[in-house]
Amino acid sequence: MKAFVIIPTYNEKDNVTSLAHAVLAQHPDLQILFVDDNSPDGTGALIDNLVAQESRIHVLHRDGKLGLGSAYREGFKAALTMGADFLIEMDADFSHDPVVLPLFLSAIKESDLIIGSRYINGVSVVNWPIRRLMLSYFASVYTRLITGLHLRDCTSGFKCFRRSVIEAIDLSIVKSDGYSFQIEMNYRCKEKGFRIAEIPIIFIDRHAGSSKMSGAIVREAVLMVWKLRLQTILARLLGK
Repeated sequence: MKAFVIIPTYNEKDNVTSLAHAVLAQHPDLQILFVDDNSPDGTGALIDNLVAQESRIHVLHRDGKLGLGSAYREGFKAALTMGADFLIEMDADFSHDPVVLPLFLSAIKESDLIIGSRYINGVSVVNWPIRRLMLSYFASVYTRLITGLHLRDCTSGFKCFRRSVIEAIDLSIVKSDGYSFQIEMNYRCKEKGFRIAEIPIIFIDRHAGSSKMSGAIVREAVLMVWKLRLQTILARLLGK
């Protein structure tokens, strides 16, 4: 079994070394693919050193800051080429606890997509300001209402896909980023009839660096749910 943990990075020099060691310590079948967007702080060079020392660490260097969704799309394609059976999305800042990774590998045996949910057991978020927490929570409520996704956490970025799921989705039409990328991938999995399940996680706000959240990311997510819903309605009307 090959399970690739895909980790986009931009200015994460304070996290990548300790994160890499923590991830690989969780399971012998785990490998890491960093996708670095030419970080000005030297993150890419640090990752290159890790790659030279450990065969289970890989890196994809990109020319500049091209966005989270783009990083995952390229990371998915590269991991598939390297023979990945399972593909895991994970943040670089320790907000996603590496100890959950074995739980993903166990749960994926019965599903096609496993989502690490912050909202199964109440609200499991640490160190977020109330405004950010409310934005995230109600984004999931809003998404469920518009799209019909039966998920407690529609915007989680900690998740595990089977290879067959990524192969079945046309990544060239997935153009969204941030929150919106997570929503779109969940929705396209649902439309394909894949089995989706959630497991509880505790989300801890980043250890070091700064958040990549922006108003543009939020606005994109607000519009994306309607775009997805309308696409489905039109497809049904046209008999596709």
